[in-house]
Amino acid sequence: MAWEAGHYRSLIHHQPGRAVQRINNDIDIGKSDPLYERQLRILRRSIEKGLLGDGLVLLEGPLAQILGSSRMPTRRALSQLLELGLVHRFEGRGYAVGREGCEIRRAEITPDMLDLGPDEEFLRKHFAWEIIFETVERTIIYCSAFGRFRVNELELARQFDVGRTVARDVMTRLQSLGMIEKDSRQRWATVPLDAERVANLYEIRGQLEPLALKRALPKISPTLVRQMRSRLDEVIAVYPSATPSDMDDLEFDLHTRCLMHCPNKEMLSALLRTRCLLTLSKHVLGSAIVMPEADPFLAEHRRIFDAMLAGDADATASAMSDHLESACPKVVERLATFVETNDPPDETFVVAI
Repeated sequence: MAWEAGHYRSLIHHQPGRAVQRINNDIDIGKSDPLYERQLRILRRSIEKGLLGDGLVLLEGPLAQILGSSRMPTRRALSQLLELGLVHRFEGRGYAVGREGCEIRRAEITPDMLDLGPDEEFLRKHFAWEIIFETVERTIIYCSAFGRFRVNELELARQFDVGRTVARDVMTRLQSLGMIEKDSRQRWATVPLDAERVANLYEIRGQLEPLALKRALPKISPTLVRQMRSRLDEVIAVYPSATPSDMDDLEFDLHTRCLMHCPNKEMLSALLRTRCLLTLSKHVLGSAIVMPEADPFLAEHRRIFDAMLAGDADATASAMSDHLESACPKVVERLATFVETNDPPDETFVVAI
């Protein structure tokens, strides 16, 4: 979510309006900006120069490789391009440059097409924490499913060949998401994620998310909602062959991109520590455990988006409430299956307590 200024804003998103304003006023790459923002500027500049022509398909994997990053910031940058109307979704994977109706073209994207200048060579080095974050996040969420583990910041830095500052940035972000905490001796440890905690976190979400979405609805562009609904339909059409990345994108649409429009930032901040539930599904569903034959949430998301498109705030909140009530036992079952069929991670920077 993008409701926090400061460290959490760097992790995911801040509000599109702020990003768009900054892009319009300053097309140059700013070294202090989050990695996804700088990738967004590079991609937008390349589109406006015609280096990435209409109809060209952009895939997050190849772009992330060229830009020297993980897929997460590239995925966010492409989502922002979609909101800006510079790319569109089509019947296939990825995004196509330009507006709907142009001929779809598939070609290899090269560094020359992104017109990377010397000031952009620092991308990977400057935001090293973003490069390793998803890997560390996966290890931590897996550990939390098995109980309490000590997390060694120094050993983490050694394993990933990064400085202590980078390792500390990763730890701070994991702490903000409710995944790790410090004990009385200021040592990092995972926060166990068992059935009781899952239920407690869903109780918080059940109270706050429906209201947050209801408050956000008047501020969300109907065009954006239709785009998210269209993406949902694409995944429904191919399920259960959808990828874990596809499923994570859909969760991000509803529980992040929509909610971030809520004007009550205190409410959204209170939801921050519940994000570990989405993190669990992100790293477990379709990878560590088999994707269920019956879709885990797609029909429920569709009902929510339909209520949003109808402009019915009460129905939207009600559908979100029903969705979260339905999701809790599924996640508890998913967690139990994961623990029964997997072993705790064997990494040098985590040790069972």
